[in-house]
Amino acid sequence: MSIDSRQVAARMTEAVPFARTLGFEFVEIAPEAEGGVRAVLRLPDTPDTHNHVGGPHAGAVFTLGETASGAVVLAAFGQLLDRAVPLAVRADIAYRKLALGPVRATARLGRPPAEVIAELESGRRPEFPVRIEITTDDGTPTSEMTVIWTLRPQ
Repeated sequence: MSIDSRQVAARMTEAVPFARTLGFEFVEIAPEAEGGVRAVLRLPDTPDTHNHVGGPHAGAVFTLGETASGAVVLAAFGQLLDRAVPLAVRADIAYRKLALGPVRATARLGRPPAEVIAELESGRRPEFPVRIEITTDDGTPTSEMTVIWTLRPQ
């Protein structure tokens, strides 16, 4: 699988202007084994996104993770947009440690894309997880998140 990470980033910021508002940086969008996809996004450290203790606001961290998961979905299933709409079904986040400074979200597709596509082509509405690890720039884990996505047939 070949991924044009610049195109995915441009499509994401066009479709989700809030990602641009928060200043997310698309660090990497790359293929993994078995057709999987990994996306890494970064939230710079700016006063406008801080909480009451000087770290990134929980809402900004959540949005970073959800946006990284959306980049994975777009990279993995963008070729299906003419016949299916990707929608987040639910999300769960666990804030494990206070983050200070910039944070990164690394999102990974939780099922092989071929399985998801086969479900869609059989007339079903597939659901699949995207797992996200949120860390400081030095790699210290701060939050874990899972977003369950579906492809709704058009």
